[in-house]
Amino acid sequence: MRAAVIDRFGPPEVLHIVELPVPQLSAGEVLVRVHAAGVNAIDWLSRGGDGPGGADFPVVLGWDVSGTIAALGEGVTGLAEGDEVFGMLRFPSLAGGYAEYVAAPADQVIIKPGNVDHHVAAGAPMAGITAWQALFRQAGITPGQRVLVHGAAGGVGHVAVQLAKLAGAEVIGTASARNHDFLTELGADQVIDYNDHRVRDEVSDVDVVIEPRGGADFLDLIEVVRPGGVIVTLKGERPEYRDPLTARGVRGGYVYVGPDRQALSEIARTLGDGALRIEIERTLPLAQVATAHTIGEAGHVRGRIVLDLTRKEPTA
Repeated sequence: MRAAVIDRFGPPEVLHIVELPVPQLSAGEVLVRVHAAGVNAIDWLSRGGDGPGGADFPVVLGWDVSGTIAALGEGVTGLAEGDEVFGMLRFPSLAGGYAEYVAAPADQVIIKPGNVDHHVAAGAPMAGITAWQALFRQAGITPGQRVLVHGAAGGVGHVAVQLAKLAGAEVIGTASARNHDFLTELGADQVIDYNDHRVRDEVSDVDVVIEPRGGADFLDLIEVVRPGGVIVTLKGERPEYRDPLTARGVRGGYVYVGPDRQALSEIARTLGDGALRIEIERTLPLAQVATAHTIGEAGHVRGRIVLDLTRKEPTA
């Protein structure tokens, strides 16, 4: 099978295509013929040596996949060869999603809605699970709350806007000017240009903040949360957050994403209902995986980047 591997940490150019054996299945696993693989920020961080997974080279990156079950391992029930499935596999351990076949834990994939194509499904799992865990497990949002999503046009952000709106929240998003109409289409009630305005000068007394970057952004956005509210970051807890949170009377929430069948089921349901939209900015063949990383790493991607494992030719 074809797979994109790295033999060392480095820039996008260290990614290259090789032939590898098709994975052998262990009990409880299914072999998925991968139609599409999502490209996440953690992918290029890992390529550069700053992510999970270790360095037992060669390494096949990729955690988000959508495809067709080609074989079942011992003990697998409820799934069959030919089923179309999608999921986020094994994170934060390596999963090998940038390949034509992947061995997937059967309980980490779910049936893909028939009206959702593989590109959209591959773009959904990590972003969707992260947004769901931030909003519901960490923030515990309820109808009528005011929710601010920082970086709302990104992969997690644009899903969080929609899920918060579906939950009955008033949603405020921050984004560059080019994405304001896009976020309004997704249901945002207000959009703030973070390039031209300091967010804390434009909004206050929100119940929930979802922010993807941590650090200075987290500390600054504590000030827009009402006392008793919560700010959730996707970048983990730091000691320097504690005093500002305490002084403001705000709770901190921290997402450490991992496979989550409940969250994935909700993402599948809302995708199938047409209530959730996964924006795919760019789809590239596996041969252009380095280009996909270059685009993603440059920032300002609207939604998701996806690799198409069924396209053989390196055409844009």
